[in-house]
Amino acid sequence: RQPLYLHTSPEFACKKLLAAGEKRIFSLGSVYRNRERGPLHHPEFTMLEWYRVGEAYERLMADCAEFLALAAAKAGAKSFRFRGREADPFAEPERLSVAEAFMRHAGIDLLATVGADGSTDREALHQGLVRAGLRTAPDDNWADLFSRVMVEKVEPALGQGRATILYGYPVSEAALARPSAEDPRVAERFELYCCGVELANAFGELTDPAEQRRRFVAEMDEKERIYGERYPLDEDFLTALAIMPQASGSALGFDRLVMLATGAARIEDVIWAPVAG
Repeated sequence: RQPLYLHTSPEFACKKLLAAGEKRIFSLGSVYRNRERGPLHHPEFTMLEWYRVGEAYERLMADCAEFLALAAAKAGAKSFRFRGREADPFAEPERLSVAEAFMRHAGIDLLATVGADGSTDREALHQGLVRAGLRTAPDDNWADLFSRVMVEKVEPALGQGRATILYGYPVSEAALARPSAEDPRVAERFELYCCGVELANAFGELTDPAEQRRRFVAEMDEKERIYGERYPLDEDFLTALAIMPQASGSALGFDRLVMLATGAARIEDVIWAPVAG
């Protein structure tokens, strides 16, 4: 007997294939996440994940724009709508950095709270939230505060009129992405939003196994702090990472895309056999 786990993503398996020599691959299938439940979240959902070896992660931005247009065309939809927001799936997505989004929608200078080595200043970001009129809690860390601004100020404003590609996440919020060559405070990570809904998450992939191990340990420490549990590290993945070529990869929530294309109100409306509850 041994403990086995349902995967939250095919990412580790895909990267092992890249290390074995594959150049362009995709995976389409079920993944599992057992905490969130709501109009946009379900314990089991379908993920489309794809990788390109030797290509910049900006190429994935074009892929995402093509998926939006293809989904709309196949569904016969001229626009996407969700909760009073509307977007043209055929329009070229806007490209907006996370730092620009924080300043535009919350009046917060995000990068002033991030050091050149990627370290974060919790107190500086806390003061930004106070000035923006956002609630905080004494035990909030920098990541908690970042998420609150994203959820309450930034995400609701994204993808209106046309899709938004939000790029340049702080390195502490991009555990599997490599740092940007232009600014070490941010990583090669972007997310695709449409009608305020996050559809895709993409990385210029990190290939440094020592740095990846450090990030994994920090991530598990945080999981244990919040949930009282931790998972074993995938040692096969870390071994493969040492020989994996430079690559970019993206994961897209297929059910969410179908939901927008068909005008459904909840993700469960487009899942064939939703989990009861």
